[in-house]
Amino acid sequence: MRILFLEDDPIIKDIVIEFLQSLEYEVDYAFDRDEAMKFLECNKYQLFLFDVNLPNGDGFSFLSELRNSGDTTATIFITAKNQIEDLQEGFKSGCDDYIKKPFALEELELRINNIKRLYNLDSCIKISENITINSKEKQLIIDEKIQIMREKEFSILLYFVRNIDRIISHEELVQNIWKYDEYPTDATLRTYIKNIRNLIGSEKITTIKGVGYCFIK
Repeated sequence: MRILFLEDDPIIKDIVIEFLQSLEYEVDYAFDRDEAMKFLECNKYQLFLFDVNLPNGDGFSFLSELRNSGDTTATIFITAKNQIEDLQEGFKSGCDDYIKKPFALEELELRINNIKRLYNLDSCIKISENITINSKEKQLIIDEKIQIMREKEFSILLYFVRNIDRIISHEELVQNIWKYDEYPTDATLRTYIKNIRNLIGSEKITTIKGVGYCFIK
């Protein structure tokens, strides 16, 4: 999952980024809203973590502008502003959750996990530096571009990704992808595997001769 983190406190920035990266999240950091906008112009995110007090504005109005422009990215505010009217303004601006400073990193993890559960953000699975699968939208994204795939090819790839580093037999693959009355020929299956390799790299899928395949992250 890719996160845009907007925070002007260097100490909090370092602590939070290190923690998020330890959880294997991809994090882009912005010091102020201008830097954040530069990231938003060329990247897609699954979650925003926004401070409220910013050098050139405030997080509430910034999120309101994003919401008015059609951006629906899930957002958690991290702020020392903890009065009830601050909470009201935060949720009115369009945030999904609100963490009061100071906070425990474990609390941040719990709140992120809750956002992921509510919005099914685990549907986005990163399989390499430039390749992501969106299981909900049935999309393979390479270098931020959506690749055209046949339905069965995508289903095979998704099954591999959900069973990383495990040997999958031909029979298991066919039984989980095809209906009982439409089993593919061996040649058809090999063609699908070849097409997937051409997209994501041949090294990702190892052939275990006489047994099946193994997907390597």
